[in-house]
Amino acid sequence: MKELITVYAESTPNPSTMKFVASTPFITSGLTVEYFEESEAENSPLSQRLFSFPFVKSLFLASNFVTVTRNDLVEWDDVVLELREYIQNYLQTGHEVFTKPPTATQHQRTNEEGTQEFIKMMSEPQDEVEESIINLLEEYVRPAVEGDGGAIHFKSFNKESGELTVKLSGACSGCPSSTATLKGGIQNLFNRMMPEVKTVNAEEV
Repeated sequence: MKELITVYAESTPNPSTMKFVASTPFITSGLTVEYFEESEAENSPLSQRLFSFPFVKSLFLASNFVTVTRNDLVEWDDVVLELREYIQNYLQTGHEVFTKPPTATQHQRTNEEGTQEFIKMMSEPQDEVEESIINLLEEYVRPAVEGDGGAIHFKSFNKESGELTVKLSGACSGCPSSTATLKGGIQNLFNRMMPEVKTVNAEEV
């Protein structure tokens, strides 16, 4: 007998987004993909199907969840059950989430010329200091951010000023209050564990 796949909906700090968590993975652990329109999701049949809902504004896939950002046409109370059941039925019938699985964390968008481009989200560490920063982000910050339906990635560190810049995506993007809270939490973490990081700058994709 085929194992039953379950999906449950979970609110996030961003009122425009809802996290749908499945009992099976969507994507290789540690990777993330974000789409802002159906044409960008050519390698993700599930994402294309979800964009057919008129209220879906963007999608963020990571690990075993998809975070859906809605527009102002509806309230979550009116559509969350329908969307949860749709995702669960889609997975249960064995349809593919990706036809070509991503091999790196990426953000896909359509540029001003109308062509699709991929933005590499994670910058590679240049030395031991940056490697230590990434390790702290991965161990202490990423699990909490994923719990809220988003993702955080290291971008750069300026040794002279002590400024750390990170990229935010998913539910963390577009929510000023959660971004401010996250910045404060990251700053407190580095104050305790790596004081050479003086300030934290969080960029939204």
